[in-house]
Amino acid sequence: MNKNQNTTLLTKEEAVAGREWFILDATGKTLGRFAAEVVKILRGKHKPAFTSHVDAGDGVIIINCEKITVTGAKEAQKIYRYHTGAMSGMREVPFRVMKARNPEEIIRRAVKGMMPKTRLSEAQMKKLRIYAGANHDMQAQKPTSVAM
Repeated sequence: MNKNQNTTLLTKEEAVAGREWFILDATGKTLGRFAAEVVKILRGKHKPAFTSHVDAGDGVIIINCEKITVTGAKEAQKIYRYHTGAMSGMREVPFRVMKARNPEEIIRRAVKGMMPKTRLSEAQMKKLRIYAGANHDMQAQKPTSVAM
């Protein structure tokens, strides 16, 4: 590295000032590949001034989440598990049932699983909005549509 090239670290104030919102359409997208792109935007890795300890990511609005797809036999075999807290409270929900009942949770779990397990990623997850239809109520943020 040359002495003339300095690494620029982003401050929290600069990161908040440069924050944008993007709309991503999940229609026909593969779950894992789509979630990886969302994580990249939420963390701010798509920006040249990425700083790992600063929340420099942008906000993401996902529409049409019920039209997400999975490859192979995952639609029949993938199971979402959670525990109610009661004894013998383990619940298993198949992918097809989860997609019918709560399609937002499929993408939210995929994105959260790819984020680092830190307090910073919890703050970054708050900038994720997921909607089942094509309509959203985030017009005030002036989001930019992104074709992926």
